[in-house]
Amino acid sequence: MSLDTSSTPLSFRRPSGLRTVKNGAAWVYVSLAAVLTVIPLVWILYTVISQGYRLVLNSNWWLQSQRGITPRREGGGAYHAIIGTVEIGLICALIAVPLGILGAILLIEYARGSKAARAVSFAVDILSGLPSIVAALFIYALFITVFGFGRSVIAVSCALTLLMLPVVLRSTEEMLKLVPDSLREASYALGVPCWKTILHVVIPTAFSGISTGVVLGLARVMGETAPLLILVSYAVGINFSPTSATMGALPTMINSGRDQAPTLPGYERVWAAALTLILIVMLLNLLARGIARASKLKEK
Repeated sequence: MSLDTSSTPLSFRRPSGLRTVKNGAAWVYVSLAAVLTVIPLVWILYTVISQGYRLVLNSNWWLQSQRGITPRREGGGAYHAIIGTVEIGLICALIAVPLGILGAILLIEYARGSKAARAVSFAVDILSGLPSIVAALFIYALFITVFGFGRSVIAVSCALTLLMLPVVLRSTEEMLKLVPDSLREASYALGVPCWKTILHVVIPTAFSGISTGVVLGLARVMGETAPLLILVSYAVGINFSPTSATMGALPTMINSGRDQAPTLPGYERVWAAALTLILIVMLLNLLARGIARASKLKEK
């Protein structure tokens, strides 16, 4: 005998008693945690924007360097530091991105679960927690003390590569894990070699996540100061040579003017340089989101 319950309406009631109290307390705790997380971010952004927006809105800030400008003199811009920051980031990306992506492919596609893969993953975990000053001292000891190459932008990029590499490798590794094995098996069933499957199936599927990891790695290294202080000297003029021992960069520009009195024009330039660095990192994140969205639309 079956009961006909199709005509009986379902009724849902709010939990009562102790469950209601627990639910309300959890909602309050989560909301409070979210507010406490946002407050420092809003405070930092408000301070940096309010202190440095005037110079950033001036076109000379993006077109002039600090050559001939003293802390007591107004004028000049951050063109030299922006060029230096972008150049160092590009050199670092040219080294870290291929190594990180190829390393992740090796760990996931060829050596998954092996002892070598576990050893490499352990080494990457240790490298991800390496302080920037330790990476800078290692490159200084290797390049300058042992090989005698001298301080240069390339040395700075190599030190920052040690910081960017684990971010790119780990993020790429996680994205490759999310690719369904059915896609690989379907490609293998059609007789496609492993390397072609990786190149034409696996990487395009995980491309949005890989690009996001690359941008996160760049954001990780663009604000580092210790390698710049140890491996290259700050220059107030424009310099494009990667082998030069002097190079302007936004972190060292901030560091060079951090002890200026608030009444001097150099004090405002420090905040403007900090705002510029934030804008560059934000543009990189927007670029990553645009690449991810474009790849999703292409898949559709």
